Amino acid sequence: MEEKLKYLTLVGAGALIGSVSTVALLKLLSRSSVKQQQHDETSLTRLLENGMESERTPVTSAIGHEDLLADDIVSEHLTRNIQFFDLEAQRKVTGSYVVVIGLGGVGSHAASMLLRSGVGKLLLVDFDQVSLSSLNRHAVATRADVGIPKAVCLKKHFSSIFPECHVDAKVLLYDSSSEEEILSGNPDFVLDCIDNIDTKVGLLAACVKRGLKVLSATGAGARADPTRIRVADLRESTIDPLSRSVRHRLRREHGIEGGIPVVFSLEKPKAKLLPFKGPNGEDENPSDYQIVPGFRVRIIPVLGTIPAIFGQIMASYVITQLAGLQVQMEPIVNLDLDHYRMLHQRLIEHEEAVYGTSAQVQVDVEEVKYIVKELWHGRSARDEAAKDVGRGMWRAMNELMLVRWDAKKPASVSNLILLKFKEADEHEAKTIEEVKETEAEFFEKVSCVLTKAELDFYG
Repeated sequence: MEEKLKYLTLVGAGALIGSVSTVALLKLLSRSSVKQQQHDETSLTRLLENGMESERTPVTSAIGHEDLLADDIVSEHLTRNIQFFDLEAQRKVTGSYVVVIGLGGVGSHAASMLLRSGVGKLLLVDFDQVSLSSLNRHAVATRADVGIPKAVCLKKHFSSIFPECHVDAKVLLYDSSSEEEILSGNPDFVLDCIDNIDTKVGLLAACVKRGLKVLSATGAGARADPTRIRVADLRESTIDPLSRSVRHRLRREHGIEGGIPVVFSLEKPKAKLLPFKGPNGEDENPSDYQIVPGFRVRIIPVLGTIPAIFGQIMASYVITQLAGLQVQMEPIVNLDLDHYRMLHQRLIEHEEAVYGTSAQVQVDVEEVKYIVKELWHGRSARDEAAKDVGRGMWRAMNELMLVRWDAKKPASVSNLILLKFKEADEHEAKTIEEVKETEAEFFEKVSCVLTKAELDFYG
């Protein structure tokens, strides 16, 4: 009897779940058919007829008092997010407004996942159109979308994914003249997915000035290793050429030292900009073909998976921030700027003691930071693996110093190694030829690292 009751209970529960799912599905199909018909008749035509500035509706800071999660379909759509965050945290996400600027490989994936995660209002901004060559990395574009503005393309597809989201699409170039139109309305977050330095610097400076939360993507092109992607303060993105240029210009032109989170790769680009070929197939000056001044015409090779991962990471960062979930990003090397200053000063004093002058020291604190973090990972060149992390790494710095690899060459980025005090004394007691002869494996290891530094800094 007891087994029969259990069986009937399971059958009843299954029927109930099936009924609820069927009702929800019917509601969804009914709503979708009406919305799709209206969309097909008016949406795309209206967007394209409005020209280069589509959907010029005023942007407001709030979605209103509407609770999207009170809708059965929306609630079911976001049920896994609700289970992950809790209802109130997800309500913060659905009540938020996010601006995404730059809708290529990175921005399209970021915007798509923000939409799927229930962000209630999105402003999508890009002046460019979908091309055939962008289909290897774009989140939703198809061949039928080629030639359509990227912002319009995303809005069209988004209407069938999460139609309750209020999506504004602007076919517009961000600059000082469009700043107010794009950044007004007090967005909860701005995503910078622009790959042009001038525009990126201007946008980031404007966000800082306005007190807006902003997350910036740096170079995703010519990379292949997803395990090297990080999220950190702009000051920490030492290896990426784009972020390095942005960092210097923000400091020089706007007095901004940091405080901007960025998604970047520790991987050195595996390819350079391709030479520009004119209509006749011969190399020509790219600037002669620029439609927009300052924007890159030459092409950088892109493995589509990496921009997609950049975009997904950006969306994850923003969604957790909006929901109020604290996520501690893994530190690259857990050291303070004071540690690098200490190592730099120690190098100067050692040079003066050994060589009588520090004139051959060709590195500053920023470059010491690169050497310690990127080349030697905060440990002695003789250590095979990391032994100290966290505060242990801090204490280990008290026993480390930078010394010349080859005493005959200056103390430059490509001629400095990190060693413990005793190891440094032993190293300086030998010539580089003796090291090569007696420790061939160690010599090869260090030579490879310093060659990398040479290429990173001097090309």
